[in-house]
Amino acid sequence: MSWRFTSRCSPPFEKVVRNIEQVIVGKRDVIILSLTALLAKGHVLLEDVPGVGKTMLVRALAKSFNVELKRIQFTPDLLPSDVIGVSVYNPKTQQFEYKPGPIVAHIVLADEINRTSPKTQSALLEAMEEGSVTVDGVTRALPQPFLVMATQNPIEYEGTYPLPEAQLDRFLVKLHMGYPSPDEEIEMLNRLEKAAPLSEIGPVMPLDELLTLQRKVMGVHVSDTVKRYIVDLIQQSRVHEAVYLGVSPRGAIALMKAAQAYAFIHGRDFVIPDDVQHLAPYVLAHRLLIRPEAKWDKLDAEMVVSQLVARTPVPVQGRR
Repeated sequence: MSWRFTSRCSPPFEKVVRNIEQVIVGKRDVIILSLTALLAKGHVLLEDVPGVGKTMLVRALAKSFNVELKRIQFTPDLLPSDVIGVSVYNPKTQQFEYKPGPIVAHIVLADEINRTSPKTQSALLEAMEEGSVTVDGVTRALPQPFLVMATQNPIEYEGTYPLPEAQLDRFLVKLHMGYPSPDEEIEMLNRLEKAAPLSEIGPVMPLDELLTLQRKVMGVHVSDTVKRYIVDLIQQSRVHEAVYLGVSPRGAIALMKAAQAYAFIHGRDFVIPDDVQHLAPYVLAHRLLIRPEAKWDKLDAEMVVSQLVARTPVPVQGRR
């Protein structure tokens, strides 16, 4: 089932999308969903094979807003202190001074996050949930906006560690880039033949405007009818015959916040059921634990979410 959304965004966001499309060919839906996570103050997990443009997408997003981007290459020997930073003794002042880690940035590219140990993966939890880091008992706020975009190789690849459920739940959406079509791949080759498109794009929205838009997203109206629809979907996930562990209340909140941002990007000040339906696979699938016997029947989490959407009655009125 296709979940692509093809309508135009409102002017400020259409400008951002077109800017990123100079670098990323044929992935408009992924770009819009990444913007959705940024506006909703969530985080993105990009899972796909190497070489399909995951890192390029993150870099183009950061350049579009002219915000600080830092990259962490996750490896098996990476330590939590390599992520959040350490306190170092300064003999001149006779005091410990905090040396920030790469987590202190507006956008953090956590590259191949599932190649490091769960202990180091957990170093991201406080930052992703609270927007702060704690070192030696001192809590420090991270810059705003703050977005973690983590890339992940498929779990079946050698040398990878599955992300713990607690950390998966911190990602607002899980996206797949996918291979380009033949025409898109030819266009990609044409653009890269004599130039590097990433070096040619610049910022199209200032930081203060982005922060203002983030605040406005919280004012997008979600009717009681749509809230009930979201809750019905979540409740269905907990009783589905193929599901071992359904979506948590955090998942319900994430779906609502994502729908607010998605509606705002498309120029609306209210959420409609279509927003919820479109976002459900990206927001809910990675939060489900599927029973082993269902996997034997080749039923995965995204298929289950499709069934949940099909089974749950859609409200007729969504604005009141």
